[in-house]
Amino acid sequence: MKTTQHTVRLVLTEPLRISRSTMAARDAVVLTVEHDGVRGHGEAVTSAYYGLALPALRRHTADAAERLTRFAGPETALHALRAGELTEDGTPPAVTAAVEAALLDLVGKRTGTAVHRFLGSARAPRTATARTISLTTPGRAAEHARRLAGAGFTLIKIKAGDPDETADLDRVRAVRAAAPGTRLLLDPNGAWTPDRARALLPRFAELGVEAVEQPIAPGEPETLARLAARSPLPVIADEDAVGHQDARRLAGRVHGINVKLAKCGGVHAALRIAALLEGSGTDLMLGCLTASTLGIAPAVHIADRARWADLDGHLLLAHDPWTGIGGTDGFVTAPGLPGLGVRPRAETTGEADATGGTDTTGRAEATGRTAGDRRPRTAEPRCAAR
Repeated sequence: MKTTQHTVRLVLTEPLRISRSTMAARDAVVLTVEHDGVRGHGEAVTSAYYGLALPALRRHTADAAERLTRFAGPETALHALRAGELTEDGTPPAVTAAVEAALLDLVGKRTGTAVHRFLGSARAPRTATARTISLTTPGRAAEHARRLAGAGFTLIKIKAGDPDETADLDRVRAVRAAAPGTRLLLDPNGAWTPDRARALLPRFAELGVEAVEQPIAPGEPETLARLAARSPLPVIADEDAVGHQDARRLAGRVHGINVKLAKCGGVHAALRIAALLEGSGTDLMLGCLTASTLGIAPAVHIADRARWADLDGHLLLAHDPWTGIGGTDGFVTAPGLPGLGVRPRAETTGEADATGGTDTTGRAEATGRTAGDRRPRTAEPRCAAR
């Protein structure tokens, strides 16, 4: 097998502000794996919160790509990856997820099978996705919510964690008034103390919030579990639930776990967590980092396992280099095409892909941009966790 990688700058339509940081852009490394003239693609994005800067991301992806070339085909490589024999200790889960995505895409294209079918779903998953509203003024939050509801979104996630707790309450009230028919999630990204959470959760429950993600700082899962046991609304673990062992510790003790492929290590790891949670009383939430359609697509192929889906990372971008999963109407859908089913957008240029699309990954990218991206690079701001 042959591999290449290139870097893409993903710029957001507007900065995303959460309780601990603000993000305006991030970089993505696209890995392409080719075998017998067919190509599969996967994507990993930088994250300051997870300690993954661009140089490290490139290095780890290049290391994994070099090991891929030792395999005769993608099927054996995929088996080795899932057995823990392909990546080295210390490989970031985001890179493992991207390698798995590229192999799944390639195997699917070679066999003419959509990824969701050989993951166990006969029908293409289609699910409502949450759409995130930043920490902003109540007026702007209401305006945003009104537009989202008009576009078809039925689930809205509101960022919280303002130093002034009244501002969080006012923001939720404004969104509820502007979009009365929508379901609301709240995400303080660990900004509250346990005492503050205990005081605020009943007030948000009265406002009709459906669930709250990671209300307190990560690092004390026992405290989070005790908070969940007494909470008037469901508590979902996010930053306190990175991988399988974290999920095992919290299963049955919180109401939900937010599984992100980039933090747990990919689709196979996510499905292991989903199986662990079955019958425990803890529901699955599928989340994401801000990424392109290519980065979000693998999660969409297993979205039918989740109670909540927060797969809007591609919708936050000013320019998404890929297309195929939808989302602008409030629903993401796994394409019925072979592999992941996503394609580069028509305005990008590059070599013809063996699957009939357009491929921008035929050469290692030195400039950090796709062939169709002529925007100037900007300085890297502090990255938000999502």
